[in-house]
Amino acid sequence: MNRDKAKNIVGMTATHIVLLAIAFLWIYPFLWMISASFKTQEDFFRDRLSLIPSEFTLDNIIRVWTKGNFGVYFFNTVVVTVCTVLLVLIMTNTAGYVMGRYDFVGKRVIIGIFVASISIPLVSTIIPTYEVVKSMNLVGSRLGLILSGAGGAHVIFLMLFSSFYQQIPKELEDAARIDGCGFFKTFWNVMMPLGKPVAITVIIMETIWTWNAFMLPLVLTLNNPSSRTLAVGMYAFKGENVVDWTGIAAGGTIAVVPIIIVFIAMQKYFVDGIAGAVKS
Repeated sequence: MNRDKAKNIVGMTATHIVLLAIAFLWIYPFLWMISASFKTQEDFFRDRLSLIPSEFTLDNIIRVWTKGNFGVYFFNTVVVTVCTVLLVLIMTNTAGYVMGRYDFVGKRVIIGIFVASISIPLVSTIIPTYEVVKSMNLVGSRLGLILSGAGGAHVIFLMLFSSFYQQIPKELEDAARIDGCGFFKTFWNVMMPLGKPVAITVIIMETIWTWNAFMLPLVLTLNNPSSRTLAVGMYAFKGENVVDWTGIAAGGTIAVVPIIIVFIAMQKYFVDGIAGAVKS
């Protein structure tokens, strides 16, 4: 019995060591980026693979934030992300509620079109999106970035809400009607609070996507650098002949760390939301 227990302990220890090694290899690029953002240029080129700066400095962070205009980019990213997430949440929540709780003519056709739209590459929608934003005279503005980011079917979020609301017992709606609640009051006071886990999941996912969006913000802010987001601002550190590696690392740290903190803080709700939406 003791021998079997010892074998189990050795097996578990070996498994943990292997998993820790794999995890370290997976997060090494991220740790390297953070380390490089606190290195001097000389230290960076002298020992590129080291994770511990021989001379700790905040010059890269300060330079990127001030001279690199990352303070403005950070503000733009926060504004665009918050507004886009709110618009997407409102649209997908209400549409998902209707699709999940009500039957109407053409419902299956509409769902089929939404699902089929997933196969359309995002790159192929950049030109028509740009033309629409241009026709509204919003190219180079934060409002243009918000509307272009919030536009689209957002099929995954729509299906999450639809699947969740479809599982709610019909008796809740009947009880709400008996209490005198109409369509909107039933949705606002009864259904929407129940969909909080899914809503938080949508908030997390859309926040990550909007925060890290690059191609569309790049196209829409080419003529107006003051409206750039962090992802586009980082691209400016790559010159034709010279690359500011420590600047890119500092910019990447500023851009990535906040979103990782948000995800870690809300990951419990993210898992609960996904589980609630797919529960049979």
